[in-house]
Amino acid sequence: MDGPRGPERFETVVIGGGQAGLSVGYQLARRGLPFVILDANERIGDSWRKRWDSLRLFTPARYDGLDGMPFPGPAHTFPTKDAMADYLEAYAARFNLPVRTGVRVDRLAKQGEQFVVTAGALRFEAENVVVAMANLQKPRIPPFAETLDPGIAQLHSSQYRNPSQLRDGGVLAVGAGNSGAEIAIEAARSHATWVSGNDTGHIPFRIDGALARFVLARLVFRFLFHRVATVYTPIGRKMRARHLVHGLPLIRVKPTDLASAGIERVPRTVGVRDGLPLLEDGRVLDVANVVWCMGFHSGFSWIDLPVLGDEWPMHERGVVATEPGLYFVGLNFLYAVSSVMIHGVERDAEHIVKHIASRRPAARALAGARHPATSDSQRTG
Repeated sequence: MDGPRGPERFETVVIGGGQAGLSVGYQLARRGLPFVILDANERIGDSWRKRWDSLRLFTPARYDGLDGMPFPGPAHTFPTKDAMADYLEAYAARFNLPVRTGVRVDRLAKQGEQFVVTAGALRFEAENVVVAMANLQKPRIPPFAETLDPGIAQLHSSQYRNPSQLRDGGVLAVGAGNSGAEIAIEAARSHATWVSGNDTGHIPFRIDGALARFVLARLVFRFLFHRVATVYTPIGRKMRARHLVHGLPLIRVKPTDLASAGIERVPRTVGVRDGLPLLEDGRVLDVANVVWCMGFHSGFSWIDLPVLGDEWPMHERGVVATEPGLYFVGLNFLYAVSSVMIHGVERDAEHIVKHIASRRPAARALAGARHPATSDSQRTG
């Protein structure tokens, strides 16, 4: 019988093989820094393939390519989720990025100066760890969901694929953000449908219209979301506080679209009465389906280090000051609104990899030569 496996050692371990992890991998590879990428999915791009069938990206293809490889296809079209998945797989292959699929990390801890990453029987030790995952890992479903009538079909948005999963009868989408609105629009073609939740606002133009194609898309996605709305600007900090609680405004679907589809907007769902969803205004909805579109918990409980505050990682632009060598990429509003978008994650990845490179012994020695340590008299002032 084989004994337990010894640890594998890498300078950097990247956890997550989606667009964030691959962006970090590209930046590490171009600097000749050794690393490995661990991904829980069986195939690169599966985090996109597993989303609902009709999903398309909010940004046109011209903004959906990572560093070194433009997204194929017409610049002004909006790629499907499968096209995005295939692009990520091709990207990893083109740059020969060392991605190990089917490796689900279940613990990140520290032993001495080394980070220890475990995935079942596998163990990895590293000087640096980059958690390259969105804080969208654990579906958010309220506790009272368990008391709904068992005859009501319940799905989280992460489980929803298409209307064939729905039972005959009404559909309640709980959550009025982008996923709730888009799933409701699709369900309304064959079911009476309600959307429950607070108004998240909406972008006041059609992202696939001619004006957006030539002017507004660049203004919003490349300027406002990417350069203006950052953690270093007053408007960015205000948007971040709202965004982390309420999510992005509606981007593709407009309130008029919901009304035209016959979808009724109703208040928040706050509980259950007689087995049916109870609304904040006291109404009860007699529906056969509930799709929970309330987003996700961060899902970082597997990080066994004191770096989480109110379940969110504590960091400065992805750098965890209290745990040197630990980084995050791919989080909502890590640096800007665009941090969770394809065209924004590459900037965050480059920033993190520059920081990793600065920690190497040769870089530290060079920095010391350029900036000699101050004398005792200077330190004590």
